[in-house]
Amino acid sequence: MAKLKSVGELDALRKTITGKKDPKKTVITVCNGTGCQAFGSKNILAAFQEAIKKQKLESKVAVKPIGCPGFCERGTLVTIKPKDIFYQRVRPKDVPEILTETIGKGNIVERLLYTDRATNQKVTDESDVPFYKRQMRLIIGNNGLIDPTVIEDYLAVGGYAALAKALKMTPEKIIDEVKKSGLRGRGGAGFPTGNKWESTRKARGKIKYVICNADEGDPGAFMDRSLVEGNPHSVLEGMIIGAYAIGSHEGYIYIRNEYPLAVRNMTIALEQAKAHGLLGRNILGSGFNFNVQIKRGGGAFVCGESTALMASLEGKVGEPRAKYIHTSEQGLWGRPSNLNNVETWANVPLIINKGAAWYSKIGTKNSKGTKIFALVGNIVNTGLVEVPMGTTLREIVYDIGGGIPKGRKFKAVQTGGPSGGMIPESLLDLPVDFDELTKAGSMMGSGGMIVMDEKTCMVDMARYYTTFLEGESCGKCLPCREGLRQMRYILDGITEGRGKKGDIELLEELSAMMVDASLCQLGQSAPNPVMSSIRHFRDEYEAHIKDKKCPAGVCKMGRSK
Repeated sequence: MAKLKSVGELDALRKTITGKKDPKKTVITVCNGTGCQAFGSKNILAAFQEAIKKQKLESKVAVKPIGCPGFCERGTLVTIKPKDIFYQRVRPKDVPEILTETIGKGNIVERLLYTDRATNQKVTDESDVPFYKRQMRLIIGNNGLIDPTVIEDYLAVGGYAALAKALKMTPEKIIDEVKKSGLRGRGGAGFPTGNKWESTRKARGKIKYVICNADEGDPGAFMDRSLVEGNPHSVLEGMIIGAYAIGSHEGYIYIRNEYPLAVRNMTIALEQAKAHGLLGRNILGSGFNFNVQIKRGGGAFVCGESTALMASLEGKVGEPRAKYIHTSEQGLWGRPSNLNNVETWANVPLIINKGAAWYSKIGTKNSKGTKIFALVGNIVNTGLVEVPMGTTLREIVYDIGGGIPKGRKFKAVQTGGPSGGMIPESLLDLPVDFDELTKAGSMMGSGGMIVMDEKTCMVDMARYYTTFLEGESCGKCLPCREGLRQMRYILDGITEGRGKKGDIELLEELSAMMVDASLCQLGQSAPNPVMSSIRHFRDEYEAHIKDKKCPAGVCKMGRSK
């Protein structure tokens, strides 16, 4: 199609797209994110397409592949719209019955419905599924509505309306709106987004860069991956608005190479945005130029750190540098650079569309908006959870997550990825926001949330995360490189029955040294799993060392009675 040359043409195109939609037509959405593909969603899509064609139902029924809607443990997920009939764990053999019974006769296939564990009742409507019902799905909600490879779907749900609005605002007004919203970076540190944008805009230099961190190296985390796979245009729209506000004309999306579907869908989104005049030269006739390139990362955890990521973009080894000069002043190739992660960028269109006043009412005093968590581990309902900041851990684990399987007891939850802390049962009513998690000895991080039950050994978990971080340390600075190696050696000894008096104190001393002396956040936060597990589960360390027993029956030294 011809490029859109004005906001008016964009609005006209949107009206044309929505006008062509038949509200009575049945649309079968099939989750086609990476998780559902592992369940065989491609075969289900093919089965629906073949059966619809065979039965000559094309005029009445359409099938649409969508991104991950979040309820990963129940894939493959199928929803029949507009009635929102929710089927879970669908297999190719179920397709003929769905078409014959639900589409043809209006009957419900009972065995494919979700059963509410609390009431033991079947749930028909997607919005009534407890996992979804207790969430506030502002960012990830559109994953369940659009085909991520079709820009018309994104336009139909209001896509690029925020960009059109932003192009009529001054850059200063946009930055002020983001500052007033209270949006903090979702990549880990929680730095105020508007302040970062303002610093980059004010920095000297004609050439400035806008960067999206889609590397996501935390074990068990897949929030950013699912957003890029399921709604890439929301991320791209946020980047374009940010670039306009900052005064940047060149951007980069740094995606790990192990995310092939994310790379594919974002590549398609970039091509579509360019073809529609939403990216490139003279965007929507505004005179603003902005281009974006995708760069693939090699899966190094340390490249989640801003300066290491920028070094990797430059073709160098992904090592961090000291931040006595901020990247907003001298970042990529020594020029002012603004780095935000996927979820942060996806929040921007929402803020511009609905306003800072609306956005700032969601969340807590110092942590605004919603947060997406990857809820995994010893939990009934595994998947992506989006809740307002301030929601308690208990609500997430029990009301949304469904509690602990096999009737076991909750023991701890680790938040913030491998550098996060372990939070015990006594803190289950802790409101989840940046400040409260830090007070508890953990952190928000990018949003990983790993639940552990009574069969988990906390010393062994600390050893696992320390081993992971040791392997991912770039080795540039001695405190991180040698500190992690020594901590892992001590933890190995404790879990193998070689622990001795003074080991706990030595771990505490090493942790303090790493926090004070490490070059980057990887080393500074790496002791969190060890320190939090000692703080909340010191008795388990003492049992390993003094009694040579593992209370959870996990470690090699033997099992407690």
